[in-house]
Amino acid sequence: MLETLQRLLVNYKEQEGNIVTLLQETQAAFGYIPEEAVSFYSSELNLPASNFYGVATFYAQFYLKPRGKNIITACCGTACHVRGGDRIINNAKQELSLTGDDNTTKDGEFTLEQVACVGACSAAPVVLVNDKVFGKMTSEKLTKEIKAIKKADHE
Repeated sequence: MLETLQRLLVNYKEQEGNIVTLLQETQAAFGYIPEEAVSFYSSELNLPASNFYGVATFYAQFYLKPRGKNIITACCGTACHVRGGDRIINNAKQELSLTGDDNTTKDGEFTLEQVACVGACSAAPVVLVNDKVFGKMTSEKLTKEIKAIKKADHE
């Protein structure tokens, strides 16, 4: 990890980069922004860690925890909510054995995210599975998708 962070920092300095770009490159390298990376950058650049966390928490594109190999994104907008989005999300949590505030499975295979709106209200409820859009989603259809991914991963 240290070697990668040093390389990213050299690039940052050579390009006279900004914190957003540094965090983007860090996330591209690790899949998320590790706490160790923030501490390293803070120390090396003599900037408070809060500068990095402020940017990372402001932009929705950044993740401070590891994400699963497969990403399920459930829309929680009004149209999706009214058409049963909560039921679909709760069923997916159960199917993935997610408890409490956990959104990534213990084996790192799945992350279940909830977003305010995906902009496909006419197809509500909407769920994205690995960036593929599924409109008029049901709990049964999502369970079938999850099981298909699990099966494909074990073949």
